[in-house]
Amino acid sequence: MKKNFLKAGFLGLLVSVVFAQSSLAQSDPSGKRRVTGTYAITNATLFSSPGQQGSKGTILIKDGVILGVGSGVQIPKEARVIAGDSLYVYPGFIDGAGNMGVTRPKDPERPKDMVSSNPPDEIAGITPWRSVTDQYSASASMVNDWRKAGFTISQVFPEGGMIPGKGAIMVLGDADGNNLIQLNSALSANFRGSRGMYPATAVGVMAKFREVYQNSSLALEHEKLFASTSGVKRPQITPTQSGMAAVIQKQIPVIFTTSNDLEVRRAISLQKELGFKLVLTGLENYEPVIDLIKSSNTPVLIKLEIPDDKAIKGQKEEGVTEATKAQYARVKEAYDKSLKQASLLEKAGIPFAFTTVDAKAGDAHKALKSMIENGLSEKAALAALTTNAASILGISRMAGTIEKGKMANFVLLTDTLFTENAQVKHVIADGYVFDFEVKKKAATNGKTENSGAIKVEGVWEYTSETPAGASGGELVIKKEGTGYSGTITYDDPAGTGKASSPIKNVTLSGSNMSFEFDVNAGGMSLTVTVTGEITGNTMDGSMSIAQFGSFPLSAKLASPSRNN
Repeated sequence: MKKNFLKAGFLGLLVSVVFAQSSLAQSDPSGKRRVTGTYAITNATLFSSPGQQGSKGTILIKDGVILGVGSGVQIPKEARVIAGDSLYVYPGFIDGAGNMGVTRPKDPERPKDMVSSNPPDEIAGITPWRSVTDQYSASASMVNDWRKAGFTISQVFPEGGMIPGKGAIMVLGDADGNNLIQLNSALSANFRGSRGMYPATAVGVMAKFREVYQNSSLALEHEKLFASTSGVKRPQITPTQSGMAAVIQKQIPVIFTTSNDLEVRRAISLQKELGFKLVLTGLENYEPVIDLIKSSNTPVLIKLEIPDDKAIKGQKEEGVTEATKAQYARVKEAYDKSLKQASLLEKAGIPFAFTTVDAKAGDAHKALKSMIENGLSEKAALAALTTNAASILGISRMAGTIEKGKMANFVLLTDTLFTENAQVKHVIADGYVFDFEVKKKAATNGKTENSGAIKVEGVWEYTSETPAGASGGELVIKKEGTGYSGTITYDDPAGTGKASSPIKNVTLSGSNMSFEFDVNAGGMSLTVTVTGEITGNTMDGSMSIAQFGSFPLSAKLASPSRNN
């Protein structure tokens, strides 16, 4: 190991970053401005697409775009490093037909002379010209909640009547930036009628949708004829007819929200009759219509939730009649069927993705786990979160996998996605890094989870490589009861030679070790985190501070026997 280190090393570099951050904060009150648009996630386990085995590698991104992926990626000096040694990276999750961050517009006032059998389109809830962007807020708490669950893109839809308007695809990036990926990405529709006016019933909605579609088609034909032929009367195109044009021209799909299998049949019947692109969502039990959906080649968006089991938990075992027991059995059967819906769609070969509507972000991982326990494969679950969702939304070119040239959208977890203890540590959306608190296991408070095969006691000599050069020092680790303690030396950021600090929160899990120590840099108290994997008498890992980046670290056990 090297004994002579450059003084402008890791901690010295942090001092300059601290001052740079302070300077930026003075000119940017929001505190959200990026110091650099270039990041490198190093030595992480990458799951670039569904079904692919995890492999160690580096991801380089700049200004929200992936510049390189793999083991041979060159890291530029300006890149901020995120140490991924103990992290698992997946493509950012994608939400279809969601409503996070969306508020419902005010209902328009009804005209005094309105005829209930023929109300104006806006009063009847027919507003295909409306865009969800008018009701969307990127700073809404729901947006942050779902981002924390790993979601980086959402196709949000407006609230309203039978045709409430068009959705937009948003990236869940900087709340103060332009997060729009695609405007007017799909038309939202449902079988919800209007109160006290036509169409008031599902059958009426079906007839009205057909009327709107056909009249809009005729209006478009008239418009084309007027543009190409002299002597044709000028067409009078209404906002509704103009708003339906992209659907009629098959540029965007209609995403129909259906609450039962009859509505599914009606939506597919309309699609076959009129010829528009169709996506189904909202149904909880697809089993009765699964063959119809498959034969019509219709993709599906299913809710990322599990049904409420209060009715199951509330069932009494004693003192109930046979009729009540039969009712209990029917409730339990319906509950069990609902848990298997995703696996049934997978087995039928129907492409499906998830929607966050009516779901809770905090229960997303639990819902996925429950679906997998009930027959859904992990490959299909990840596809529903990523590649299937990107395909259904029409954004596969830019999202859904970790590939060079695609958007820098990732979720970084402490374990593989579908394991019990996996936690989201970072989410990168549009190249912006969001950090989340990771709860430490009860056994990690200075105690070891190790079986004893890995020995860490002794004196380690370490080196940390940074764009400013190399620095290093000495790490002394001692066994204390069931845990570990020790000290670490480093180049004093003030430039006065070496300084030392006690290490804390030492954790040993298998061959992975982590600990923290505090440093005073420019009057600011900073906590440095060291993580590494031990192989024999060597350790490879990283030294990092949240928000300030990470740099590679290597160490060698020089004296296992020294005791202090």
